[in-house]
Amino acid sequence: MNFKLFFLCLMISLYNSKAQTIPMYIGTYTDGNSEGIYRMQFNLKTGELSSLQFAAASENPSFIAYSRNKRHLYAVNESSGTVSSFKIQENGLLKFLNKVSSNGDWPCHISINKLGNKAVVSNYGGGSVSIYNISRDGKLNEASQIFQYNTSDRKSHAHSAQFFNDALFVSDLGMNAVYRYQLKNNDYELYSSNIIPMSGNPGPRHFALTKNGQFIYIINEYGSSVTSVKKTENGFEQIDYDATLDENYKGENSCADIHLSKNEHFLYASNRGENTIAVFKRNLHDGTIEKTQTISVQGDWPRNFTIDPTGNFILVANQKSDTISVFKINPKTGMLSFLNSVMAPTPVCLLF
Repeated sequence: MNFKLFFLCLMISLYNSKAQTIPMYIGTYTDGNSEGIYRMQFNLKTGELSSLQFAAASENPSFIAYSRNKRHLYAVNESSGTVSSFKIQENGLLKFLNKVSSNGDWPCHISINKLGNKAVVSNYGGGSVSIYNISRDGKLNEASQIFQYNTSDRKSHAHSAQFFNDALFVSDLGMNAVYRYQLKNNDYELYSSNIIPMSGNPGPRHFALTKNGQFIYIINEYGSSVTSVKKTENGFEQIDYDATLDENYKGENSCADIHLSKNEHFLYASNRGENTIAVFKRNLHDGTIEKTQTISVQGDWPRNFTIDPTGNFILVANQKSDTISVFKINPKTGMLSFLNSVMAPTPVCLLF
């Protein structure tokens, strides 16, 4: 074989191999073997994870988020009540920029608005939410707004918040409420103290919005269920309520995370206790869902999970087993098939 042709084929093969591999960052708890934020390589063709790498020291970075241009990364520091910003360097490692107060105990979630100039942090223990302006250099300014939800007789547990256009939605597990704010004169004002009535004590934790904002799917930690909500002319209304557990499962369970598939045909939810992912088929016309599968995560205590950029794989962070499990998504049915599992120190949040 011609040596030049062989060398050219080798270089093309190496280029293609590199091109189909992307980084994934891992938020963790640092009360065990973890020291902070880690990084792995994910193969978009095969679904393989490799090359675990320590990216930055950080105290209990249990939830992480990218800046909109993916040049910076933000992490809550759950045990210290702070939020950290990092610059992503050319080698993929993280350079610490600054740290600000979360203005409440146990910050557990952070998200960035579409413009990339604001961040919102939910404080589970403090029962509060803080909004931050992001500087051009990626640093976080001190909070510009702080919303406190505790009352004299009830304890709030703000668990997640997401921006949607000029709106901000906040899920409060302690108050069994999802708040809605509207942006006015560069500040957010409360528009609704609960977008729908919630009976019992379901404990709304995280939620997923459709791209057009017409439907919201809320994962209930205590109720092991999904509440489906539709936007109306006057606000929102509940259209569905579905269990996440297999009907034969009788043990304890706490739901954790929820995501729509890339094409929004399917919905996924994680069960801590049953240690499964529940798969739902979504009716694109009326927004209702129907459970089609409950599959083991092949690990213990699935927290956050994520769908890769191709929409072909789901990756699950199994906190107590120190593993990340990878599943292949059937594009026609949305159902999952287990591919592989790798070791990672106390993973709780996965970020592409």
